[in-house]
Amino acid sequence: MRDHQRILELRSLLERYNYEYYVLDQPTVSDAEYDRLLHELILLEEKNPEMYDPYSPSMRVGGKVSDEFNKITHKRMMLSLGNAFNEDDLRAFDKRVCEFLRVDEIEYVAEVKIDGLAMSLDYQNGKLNYGATRGDGNVGEDVTSNIITIKSIPTKVNIKDNFEVRGEVYMPKRVFEQINATREQEGEQLFANARNAAAGSIRQLDSKIAASRKLEAYWYYFVNAQDFNIGTHFDALLKLKEMGFRINPEVKKCRNIDEVIDYINRINEKRPNLDYDIDGVVVKINDLSKYDLIGYTAKTPKWAIAYKFPPEEAITKLIDIIFTVGRTGKITPNAVLEPVRVSGSLVQRATLHNEDFIIERNLKVGDYVVLRKAGDIIPEVVKPVISKRTGSEIDFEMITHCPVCGTPLIEKAPTHFCPNNSCPARNIESLIHFASRNAMDIEGLGEKVVELLFNEGMIKSIPDIYKLYKFEKELIEVEGFSYKSTNNLIEAIEKSKNQSLEKLIFGLGIKEVGAKTAKILAQKYKNIEALINAPKEELLTIRDIGPVAAEAIIEYFSSEDKLTLINQLKEANVNVNYLGKEIKQDSFFSNKTIVITGTLSSYGRKDLTIILEELGAKVTGSVSPKTDYVICGENAGSKYTKAKELNIPVIDEDELLNLLKKIED
Repeated sequence: MRDHQRILELRSLLERYNYEYYVLDQPTVSDAEYDRLLHELILLEEKNPEMYDPYSPSMRVGGKVSDEFNKITHKRMMLSLGNAFNEDDLRAFDKRVCEFLRVDEIEYVAEVKIDGLAMSLDYQNGKLNYGATRGDGNVGEDVTSNIITIKSIPTKVNIKDNFEVRGEVYMPKRVFEQINATREQEGEQLFANARNAAAGSIRQLDSKIAASRKLEAYWYYFVNAQDFNIGTHFDALLKLKEMGFRINPEVKKCRNIDEVIDYINRINEKRPNLDYDIDGVVVKINDLSKYDLIGYTAKTPKWAIAYKFPPEEAITKLIDIIFTVGRTGKITPNAVLEPVRVSGSLVQRATLHNEDFIIERNLKVGDYVVLRKAGDIIPEVVKPVISKRTGSEIDFEMITHCPVCGTPLIEKAPTHFCPNNSCPARNIESLIHFASRNAMDIEGLGEKVVELLFNEGMIKSIPDIYKLYKFEKELIEVEGFSYKSTNNLIEAIEKSKNQSLEKLIFGLGIKEVGAKTAKILAQKYKNIEALINAPKEELLTIRDIGPVAAEAIIEYFSSEDKLTLINQLKEANVNVNYLGKEIKQDSFFSNKTIVITGTLSSYGRKDLTIILEELGAKVTGSVSPKTDYVICGENAGSKYTKAKELNIPVIDEDELLNLLKKIED
């Protein structure tokens, strides 16, 4: 019994020390003393297995290995937020709210929008019940075993009533940089940014890996606060802090929208110095009683909005311009940059697209350049900083021969190509493309692995992928592979044999045939043999297939090498038939060109696009005189305006739902 009592004492002590260190930032014991007590607890728990507690502080170091994550259906849907991109958008949001409530101004709470992974914590009878990812908003993944490795998260609270808390799990910038430095030393692929690192860490099946990533979390929403007689969002945050949850210190109560805008400007200045990435500011009405009154769309609350920061820019040096060879032989110049952090990730490379791009921007090697992330994702060189030139910069010259095989390049303005079909770089890129997510989606066969297996001689062509199982013993011996990872890769390759025809067509890498065109061809011809034998005249009658694409398709299937490749894939039992839904040829949307704009409450844009394409529509991204209809949701912008200017019929959401219902009936 003495052991039992000591175990309970140690658990209580360690939880208190975790709270003081991670939540209050006021540690009262040294790290050495904490580690000594934790070690004592672990030994006592091993000696007394009947005292097992899944939420003991000893479990914070991880150790549980899951086969997969169970699904959790959220008690209340985890909604996303509508976006504001400028001051006008914010004031328009404020105007809508005030007009609805018939007030001149309203109190808000403004909080930094952390760029991490949304998380829900459910507590029952004073204990953490589960931690779940957002998922699709309705159903998430049970990641409790990884969540409890975050030491700031309380596993027990003094309140016995059931409640839910939502927030953001993130990786601190300093941890992200340390982990990437270690991965670089060990030859592992670097994380693109801290958000991806956090998301990947929380989905690790081995909780020890999650624990080693030193994740953190801030909590921003007490879901059922009103059940505790709390009337405002700000007071709900204070209550969460009192209960032991980490609340972001940058939160501010604002009397009106003007104070919100002042807050945003102040946070934008502080943004580079924060130890976590943020991509905006969340603005919520403070009075909780107004939430249900103002209401919701199917996907967003109308009482909150997310202001998104404009793309962050940085200045760095253009050290060199190097050239890569794509699967079609396309030569792409790439900027080699002095490493610089932009929008949460360290950038060292950026595509320069083609010769014209470089000449138009007057870029020289040695220039200091303005860099930003297009859509906060893709690094983009904007322009040189002319005032920083010293005269030592080197003018750009386009290469004339392939940097890999030495073959003279051919030019198809504005792009240069290597015409050598046997160029090793082209082969590697073709393999990477074939295995990619939009093609055959072979998990584990990414860029680095393809290059490794190509250099090891295990995969030289696409059909070789389906013979990799013959190298199973050799593969296990390759650095970075284990029995488990080898087995997973071979299983993923086997699984890819069941992909639908459109995935295969896209994976083959036919010039001018993207994922969308591949699906149109698969829906039309149903199997690969019919497509191989399709005459050019027939191809030209298909929507979206022009003369250039038709010629590329005919040229591809006229090659004996390509036909041999397809026969080898058939012999490997790769599916060559279309497995998707049939297109309805007589619906309202058949052969109509549709543009979708604004936010729809009933469908995400991607889901609606799939539905409309299955009904025979062509969905495009821009309004033109050829557009038949524009489908408009809330906050429709310039596309709606252009539709009105061109007298193009507009379909609102109610009309859309009625049309779809009639088609189903």
